[in-house]
Amino acid sequence: MALTGKLEIENEIQTPASKFFHLFTKQLHHVQNITDHIHVGELHEGEDWHNIGSVKQWSYTVDGKVVKCKERIEVYDEVNNIIKFDLFEGDLMEQYKSFKITLQISDKGAGGGAVVKWIIDYEKLNEGIPDPSGYLDYVTNVTKDADAHLLTA
Repeated sequence: MALTGKLEIENEIQTPASKFFHLFTKQLHHVQNITDHIHVGELHEGEDWHNIGSVKQWSYTVDGKVVKCKERIEVYDEVNNIIKFDLFEGDLMEQYKSFKITLQISDKGAGGGAVVKWIIDYEKLNEGIPDPSGYLDYVTNVTKDADAHLLTA
């Protein structure tokens, strides 16, 4: 059993890619207000929520459990609508040595809407740790809630 792994999921949304990307790059502090899956998000270090390297502290629910971690954005790619998050400290580090999430949003084309792709790269502390498959449900739920919010905003 490998200690490193990668999980991926794609979700179709009705919101245009640029609008969804904007939420996660310029309005990240609002995400906690549009989904019940995130309880608290606070700026922990840095000038604002959206600078690369600024540290946020989150409380959210995965697999029916409330967990906490810190997060920083490592990469914004505005050309390809990609954001790379590094999650660290807190409950995650009880099972994982590293945990990174990539968000990529692509327009579907003439029919409108977009495809949201989440990639989770992780390294377990030992072979007895399960894969973090609950995070696929978590990002899917956040995606659905964000899409519904953006459609009415």
